[in-house]
Amino acid sequence: MNLPNAITVGRIAAAPFIGWLPFASTWSLRLVAFLLFVIVAVSDYYDGMLARSRNLITDLGKQLDPLADKLFLVATFVPMYSLMRTPSAVASNESFRFVTPLGIVGLPLWVVLVVLGREILMTVLRQRAASRGVVIAAIGPAKWKTALQLVWAGSAYFWFWIATAAAAGGWSSSAWHAFENFNGTVGVVTMGGAVILTMYSLALYLRRYGAVLRASAGATSAR
Repeated sequence: MNLPNAITVGRIAAAPFIGWLPFASTWSLRLVAFLLFVIVAVSDYYDGMLARSRNLITDLGKQLDPLADKLFLVATFVPMYSLMRTPSAVASNESFRFVTPLGIVGLPLWVVLVVLGREILMTVLRQRAASRGVVIAAIGPAKWKTALQLVWAGSAYFWFWIATAAAAGGWSSSAWHAFENFNGTVGVVTMGGAVILTMYSLALYLRRYGAVLRASAGATSAR
């Protein structure tokens, strides 16, 4: 197993911890969750870069990398939705919705469904295209979508940690409240941008490669 594949395996192994640690009740474990999130997000870029620059692209890597991406996505959305949906989202009645100058903003279910639904549809589209010898490369809006999604999720994971630490320490200064609003604004703006680019990039993919799906469906019905 080469280095890029080993990094990918590490990302897969880290996914359950990324999904579980935010539910811990201590700020220290939530800090570990945030740091682990950052490490996995950064390593996602570097394992691909290493594989391309060192000509280490393998069939195993092609199978493991999409799996690692999907597990990472699901692992982040489980605690995000559970901890941010309502003020009483968890047994301890903690709420980690974003605080902004315009009010409190949570994570609606429809946003989760849009993001995860898009990923499922793109997985099907890529598999159909690959079966016909067509490679669907990442387009610009999709890359920006991924970047905004990582900042959005990173803001949430950071908030899980820092809000727990603030509650434990009784922070109430004006500087703290200003930071609450800053972090919340970053999270909400990047969430909105990610959702818009999620739908826009999907529309572009379907316009460019929708014929692949229609051809596959036609070939199936003709059998």
